[in-house]
Amino acid sequence: MACMKLGSKADGFQRKGQAWFCTTGLPSDIVVEVGEMSFHLHKFPLLSRSGVMERLIAEASEEGEDGCCVIQLHDVPGGAKTFELVAKFCYGVKLELTAANVVHLNSAAEHLVMSEEYGEGNLISTTETFLNQVVLRSWKDSLRALQSCDADQLHIAKRCIDSLAAKTGTDPNLFGWPVTELSGPMQSPGGSVLWNGISTGARPKTSSSDWWYEDASTLSLSHYKQLVSAMELRGISQKTIAGSLCYYAKKHLPGLNRRQTSAEPIGYQGRMGSEEEQKALLEEMERLLPMQKDMVPPKFLFGLLRTAMILRTDPTCVSNLEKRVGMELDGATLEDLLMPTFSHSMETLYNVDCVQRVLEHFLAMDQGAGEESPPCSAVDDGQVVGPASLTPITTVAKLIDGYLAEVAPDVNLKLPKFQSLAAAVPEYARPLDDGLYRAIDIYLKSHPWLPESDRESLCRLMDCQKLSLEACTHAAQNERLPLRVIVQVLFFEQLQLRTSIAGCFLVSSENLQDRGGGGVGPTAAAAAEGGCWATAVRENQVLRVGMDSMRLRVSELERECSLMRQEIEKLGRGTAKAAPPAVGPTTGGGGAWAHVSKKLGFKLKSSQMCRAQEGSVSNQNSTADALKPDNAKGKTRAKHKKNVFIDQ
Repeated sequence: MACMKLGSKADGFQRKGQAWFCTTGLPSDIVVEVGEMSFHLHKFPLLSRSGVMERLIAEASEEGEDGCCVIQLHDVPGGAKTFELVAKFCYGVKLELTAANVVHLNSAAEHLVMSEEYGEGNLISTTETFLNQVVLRSWKDSLRALQSCDADQLHIAKRCIDSLAAKTGTDPNLFGWPVTELSGPMQSPGGSVLWNGISTGARPKTSSSDWWYEDASTLSLSHYKQLVSAMELRGISQKTIAGSLCYYAKKHLPGLNRRQTSAEPIGYQGRMGSEEEQKALLEEMERLLPMQKDMVPPKFLFGLLRTAMILRTDPTCVSNLEKRVGMELDGATLEDLLMPTFSHSMETLYNVDCVQRVLEHFLAMDQGAGEESPPCSAVDDGQVVGPASLTPITTVAKLIDGYLAEVAPDVNLKLPKFQSLAAAVPEYARPLDDGLYRAIDIYLKSHPWLPESDRESLCRLMDCQKLSLEACTHAAQNERLPLRVIVQVLFFEQLQLRTSIAGCFLVSSENLQDRGGGGVGPTAAAAAEGGCWATAVRENQVLRVGMDSMRLRVSELERECSLMRQEIEKLGRGTAKAAPPAVGPTTGGGGAWAHVSKKLGFKLKSSQMCRAQEGSVSNQNSTADALKPDNAKGKTRAKHKKNVFIDQ
């Protein structure tokens, strides 16, 4: 901290109890009382520097007081400590003028009229010069001077605040202002180079726009408010001001640091104020925070709202905080929403009513901004199609479904309140109803006493067509759901499966037709859209080729079987002519078959022979057209196999 040395004489003041004495060897002729302290001084050094002291001493002399006169200065700024410095200045005793005492000395000099009329280089001009040339040019000295200002020293406080506001938007490294950091003001490697070319191996740390947050948080609330107003007038960004407000609130409101993470080193460091002081501070922070979106972290706003409910602040303050939270709801987490109930009149564990009001504020803002999106449909495996999957309202819908699942186990949560919060989310905001189904299932599990009518009304909140296949599979086996809902789930599950299978074959056939037609290949967009079906199409083609090969193989076997039958019948007729006539009912082809079968070593019943002959004839007739292209090849294979069969 900079200082200015004044005076050249040795310190000739001595304190004895509640009195100061000037040990110059001359008896004191005036006593100045300041508060509980008395100063035994001499008239001439005082009246030669101060117009007020000259007037008071003259008035005391006119009253005819001989010897030592008594003057009371109970209203001097800075009290006895500051008047001690004033007296030393009048006597020319050595003293140091610093940022900590210059404000009170300047105010006391103006109060005592210590102007240039009563001596060159008087206290008013000396303190003004120190303020302008030293204090207001330094961030630290301006801050220290502002901290020493009282409520009646507004003109100096305003100058210090303007100086600080001008420096908040400037890099402190440009002017050599110190930047307080945990690792010290210097860092390595690299660094500056001395005049002789030798590197010092250290360089000043680069600072960010929040370098002044810690220093500003040491100011009183009244001075801090004035600093914020001055920064707004100078055009400092709202994001920077909002960051400073968050830092100040976290440092002075202990309730905001209960869920602090390791990534946030800010902690409550002030003295524990009364409940009224904390309430006033919180309400003032709410008024100072900017209303624009994405200026304040959602976690901080939820912390302010939670603390406001604990302190029972003004309802207007709570309502405004709920609106602010609603603006940032798409950036909140489930942990932020889980606010306990602080009212004795509410039976639920969590404050569901507050969350619903916050959701309503978000929906009003979303609709006012024209951010509504059309409903988005779901496909297999939970894949979502449509732009709504990226909108803030879709994120909020997922967040609310998770919140419903967390509060559902509360046995004191009434069905109308649960239904109201679930129904507040628009239908188009949920691409899939899996999260809502999970919350409803947990609620039904925790409230087994609900009648069937209430269960059905609760299940009407979800759309069975927007359940994924996994959710449908679970719901179809869920005994807690009403029977009507299970039937709907099964129906839509089958519908989804049919649609998926039909779509797969449709895309496959279209691709095959395009390839067979020899047309120009699909465009880049169509290729990207059908890329996911490439594997399925290839598999279908392989399967179709395999089926065609199997069909040809069956036809070949049937034809070979028919040729073999004809050859065997020829053999049978030739044998019958050479043998004596058979006795019995067996005639014609049946005898030939019996003879051949007996020759080949196996038995075949007549009924089996009839069925085999009929089936062979019918198969031959039905496949005759399919076998025409391969006649030559089939005859060659048949002759070869016939020869092998006969040899055996």
